[in-house]
Amino acid sequence: MTNKLLLAASFSAVLATAAATHAATEQNQSSSAVLLQGFHWNSHDYDWYSVMQANVNSIDNLGATHVWFAPVSDAASDEGYLPRELYDVTTNYGTEQQLRTLVASLNAKGIDSVADIVINHRVGTTDWADFTNPTWGSWAVTCNDEWPGATGACDTGEGYAAARDIDHTNGTVQGDLISWIRDFLFNDIGFKGLRYDYSKGYDAYYAGLYANAVNPSFCVGEVWTDLNINDVNPHRQQLVDFVSGTGGACGVFDFTTKGMLNEALNNNDYGRLSINGVPSGAIGWWPQKMVTFVDNHDTGPSEGCGIGQNHWPVPCDKVMQGYAYILTHPGIPTVYWAHAYDWGMYDAIKALVDIRKSEGLTSTSSVDIKAAQNGLYSAVIDGKVAVKIGPNSWAPSGANWELKASGTNYAVWVIGEQPPASRTVIFVYGQTQAGQDMFIRGGIDHGYAAANLGKNCTSSNYECAIPIIHNNLNNATTAGWKANDNYLDWYGVEASQSSAAEGSAADWTTNVWPSSWGAERTVAVDGYGVTPLNVYGQHYWMLDVEMDCSATVNGWFELKTYISNGPGWEADVNQSGTPYASGNHFAQCGKINVFSRGSSNATIVDF
Repeated sequence: MTNKLLLAASFSAVLATAAATHAATEQNQSSSAVLLQGFHWNSHDYDWYSVMQANVNSIDNLGATHVWFAPVSDAASDEGYLPRELYDVTTNYGTEQQLRTLVASLNAKGIDSVADIVINHRVGTTDWADFTNPTWGSWAVTCNDEWPGATGACDTGEGYAAARDIDHTNGTVQGDLISWIRDFLFNDIGFKGLRYDYSKGYDAYYAGLYANAVNPSFCVGEVWTDLNINDVNPHRQQLVDFVSGTGGACGVFDFTTKGMLNEALNNNDYGRLSINGVPSGAIGWWPQKMVTFVDNHDTGPSEGCGIGQNHWPVPCDKVMQGYAYILTHPGIPTVYWAHAYDWGMYDAIKALVDIRKSEGLTSTSSVDIKAAQNGLYSAVIDGKVAVKIGPNSWAPSGANWELKASGTNYAVWVIGEQPPASRTVIFVYGQTQAGQDMFIRGGIDHGYAAANLGKNCTSSNYECAIPIIHNNLNNATTAGWKANDNYLDWYGVEASQSSAAEGSAADWTTNVWPSSWGAERTVAVDGYGVTPLNVYGQHYWMLDVEMDCSATVNGWFELKTYISNGPGWEADVNQSGTPYASGNHFAQCGKINVFSRGSSNATIVDF
């Protein structure tokens, strides 16, 4: 196990090595998988396989691609986490035949069944360590186990006092476990995925060894350790170390994200969800390998609030905020059975799963965090899904967002159908000196919009702004200012835009390039200089964008220029032939518009 923080290049190397040694799993790609935990802590009190069988169609309708089963082997504990005879799969959850039928029914729907593999420890049939089915001797128990008769090698992980710790360095143990998983659980019963219980109990190498031997479609380990909420990096590192220890064959449950969600939801401290503008959980480091969750059979309640384990729950009244987060963010999200089926949240959760699938969000989706503070977390995922959790108000900027799911203190939007964009060019004459640049702001006058268009325009709703996409990104000086500049607006710097930008950056152009200036510079190659569109002369600054004409006033919009490091804002003008009175220039969408700073003259021509 390494204590060195793995950087992106190291992650790539691990992935490349893993791909060469084992079959592709959901953890080895940009996965669209959704895991359903198919039980809760008290499920053994019911005819559970019958309950699951009755819900096969609704599991499919929910959008689950994988279902995690409770431990299927005979055990000394009702829940199955003290395994005894591995091949005896008639348990408190149901009979072997019920299990086989259920797995086959899910397979028929294209849903993979994930086995809960409890191999850190085992109990004897009648005594401390008289292991049968398969039969093992004292050599299978680690030397530092509580049982004085142990003769195996010492433990490669943390101990577990409730049962005998198994020696995974032993070749017979390895062979028997591989045969049990591959030949019996996978090839015979029909399981396809692995969930390793208590993965901190043995070196991650062995989880990778077994996974590579059985070729699961899904593999995830449980590494649950103490979390210091004020220094999460060691916790994230433990999760990363497990994944790299398996050679990339398995992912891991993102307990760091779970802990940060707990802090945010318990204390209204949504700033816990961001560190330097990226998610604070392990999805902020290696999202492809992380499996996220709101609660599970150990951390949360079961049939109702306060019933069950409750070792580390999110507040019962804020569960859906948690799902709004994990079902929009990277990693592979987990839906907890109790929440969907016992708490009446099925429809609300399904709405979020539907958004994840329809918008193509995956385990590697990008996250642009817009706010992370007391009372509010908001982010845009892959540039097309916006999410807000917390009691404070927020909505994504722009007119094309459609609200798709919402509830108490959460909301999710998706980008609606984009209107056709038209190329629009603005030339503004303005002489500048070295170190000075021209920026353009504009849109629709707020007062006019309120009186005539029924709009209440603000700096947060951008209803008087015009959506744009920059066509010229070749200028090394201005390209950084144009990044994340999505609107021609009145407000200056947009979210995630460079703080040095004073609006939408323009580029200096000319119609001729004297030989005395040296090698000719062109907009096509250099982003500034000569362009065929400039037939007007030197010092014409150009803004070349694709513009949403539907956001204008019958094709018209206003603009004003600002020159940095000196001249500042231009004076008001009084342009004739405009749709309404203003001290700004008026331009037309889809045309070439030519102005001069401080002048009321305007030339508007077609391309």
